[in-house]
Amino acid sequence: MKIERFERIERFLLRLIAKPGADRGHGPGIRFLLWILRQLSHIYGAIVKLRHWLFDNGLFRYHTLGCQVISVGNLTVGGTGKTPVVEVIARELIREGRRVAILSRGYKKKEPGFFQKVAGMFTLRDLRRPPRVVSDGKNLLLDSAMSGDEPYMLASNVSEACVLVDKNRVKSGLYAINKFGCDTLILDDGFQYLHLKHMIEIVLVDYTNPFGNGNVLPRGILREPVKHIKKADYIFITKSTGQGTARLVNHLRQFNEHAEIIECCHRARHLRGVFSGEELPLEWLKDKWVVAVSGIAAPKGFEQELEKHGAVLLEKFRFADHHRYSQQEVINMINDAVRLKAKALITTEKDAVRFPELRRVDVPIFYLRVDIEMLSGVEDFKSCISRICFRDNAMLDLSDQTGDSFDNEQHTD
Repeated sequence: MKIERFERIERFLLRLIAKPGADRGHGPGIRFLLWILRQLSHIYGAIVKLRHWLFDNGLFRYHTLGCQVISVGNLTVGGTGKTPVVEVIARELIREGRRVAILSRGYKKKEPGFFQKVAGMFTLRDLRRPPRVVSDGKNLLLDSAMSGDEPYMLASNVSEACVLVDKNRVKSGLYAINKFGCDTLILDDGFQYLHLKHMIEIVLVDYTNPFGNGNVLPRGILREPVKHIKKADYIFITKSTGQGTARLVNHLRQFNEHAEIIECCHRARHLRGVFSGEELPLEWLKDKWVVAVSGIAAPKGFEQELEKHGAVLLEKFRFADHHRYSQQEVINMINDAVRLKAKALITTEKDAVRFPELRRVDVPIFYLRVDIEMLSGVEDFKSCISRICFRDNAMLDLSDQTGDSFDNEQHTD
């Protein structure tokens, strides 16, 4: 019950700060809350500026590891569709012969207990502990609870990539180089991770809600000011329709004149059984009564995609982003689907990895398989891949940079 109450509050606050105009028309209590959030956002913004100043002036140190480091990130919290973009970049680099490691912090993975964390901080055990290896490029080694949703998805869908999870991505990067011979590191959600020097900066912007209400956290959804997009080498406009993006592009050009801008959409491909692995074409959805289940930042797009293919949504179950489903919750949703005479329960791929195993399923459960499709800037994307694969002057002598072991690296914060 505590988790459900917390998630309801989380969803309410996210709706309040996510969209322009969503904060209007509320009573004195909510207006006072918004005033508090605005004061906190001033403090947060000052901390962000101070952090960048400390790195820019050498008080905090950037680390270089002697190989290509590609950051894929965004300015906002919430779903910009980053995981499918990381997936397609990793797959293309592997196709060009690179040995790729994807480094993630593993948001909402299973963590040690409080006292273990405190002990690790004081004994420096965290610095010596190796990162969690979700995949070694051959075998899937951890489940989604231990790795986090996105790392598990990436390890499952890009089987030749090494996937490592650790908050300290300097450490996990060194581990990937020394243990697996990786020559290309992709930082998943890396725009705000400044400890590791980025060779190429890729920033995603959600066409449907680029910058929220324009405020930084917690009054808005920006992790840092919009002007920081000036650091991007490539800007991916995600969830685009291919039309009407000129205004957004012009706005981006006010802050960044040099970045290549690539428009892409998330294209549904097929349905796949969560437990059975059975694949069905999207045409199967036409006129089918189904129940939609999602625990993602932007559930509306997922539900509209089902309706676009002709599905009739009898019920929409929405949970907080990264919600981990209990067996009883899934059983309850299945029972509701049976009562409503639904033909299937449909969820997202990100949610599917968080579904517990069930002995008996009275209604088929499928997830919607989605990947990235380039709408414009295909040549720029190819140029990006070529730049990563063939820019010899970016490659440094590994022996000079990495040392003998990731244990010997000194970290400064």
